[in-house]
Amino acid sequence: MLDLKIRKMRDNLPKISIVMPCLNSVDFIERSIRSVIEQEYKNIELFIKDGGSSDGTLEIIRHYAKKYPRLLRWISEKDKGQADAINKGMKKVNGDILTHLNADDVYKEGALRKVSEYFMKNPNVMWAYGKADIINANDKEIRRWITLYKNFWLKNYSYNTLLVLNYISSMACFWRKEAAKEVGESDINQPFVIDYHYWLRLGKKYKAGVINEYLSSFRISYSNKSSIAFVKQFQDEFNVAKRFTNNNLILFLHLLHYNLIIFIYSILKIIKNFTSRNSNIQGSA
Repeated sequence: MLDLKIRKMRDNLPKISIVMPCLNSVDFIERSIRSVIEQEYKNIELFIKDGGSSDGTLEIIRHYAKKYPRLLRWISEKDKGQADAINKGMKKVNGDILTHLNADDVYKEGALRKVSEYFMKNPNVMWAYGKADIINANDKEIRRWITLYKNFWLKNYSYNTLLVLNYISSMACFWRKEAAKEVGESDINQPFVIDYHYWLRLGKKYKAGVINEYLSSFRISYSNKSSIAFVKQFQDEFNVAKRFTNNNLILFLHLLHYNLIIFIYSILKIIKNFTSRNSNIQGSA
């Protein structure tokens, strides 16, 4: 009787569908999967689109798919990259609220309940985002100054501000299936700015809602596209912004901001390399 009551309550809540693209993600995918299945909010589905992993990733996926067959489904086949994997995954899910989670990022405890509650309280909001912090390979929070900087901008949504800088973290962004039908698929020709391009398309049609809560963590690792090609990423973001506005002031501010960020990232890289070199010298002394 109690199980039936719980099931009815769950059926009245919006279903959240999470697509997880992955390829050779053995180091972190288990943490990402567990951050989904251990949520207290249970009206969810996780669909993993693997691109043909050969490093042990599939063994982890099979284990959790067997253990949680109603929650987790998956396929493994070659694709044309992350955007293509997301698009294929989105065709397999049927939730009321959609999102995608990288195979190294994680949700905070209680995140999906907060997302559900926000959309239920704001039925006219078609997409919304929350906060995300940054963690390293050992789950330790890092780069808090970047998190604080993003939090400053995301408090009050503005499409013009979004055209200047991308302050939305993909692992903390959710949208209704109706919005997805209007906006369409992720662009497979924008591999470094899949999310930013999608946010600008969503924002052009709908005002975003702001969930003033930490929902997830973005993991910085050597395999991240943003770690190995951040200059290319910011260049592509500028080129994408130009497709959505011809306002010279906005484009100038975007260019100014993008050059400032590249300068800061370059300094951080120099400091990291210098520190690493000194550590190696001291270790061999």
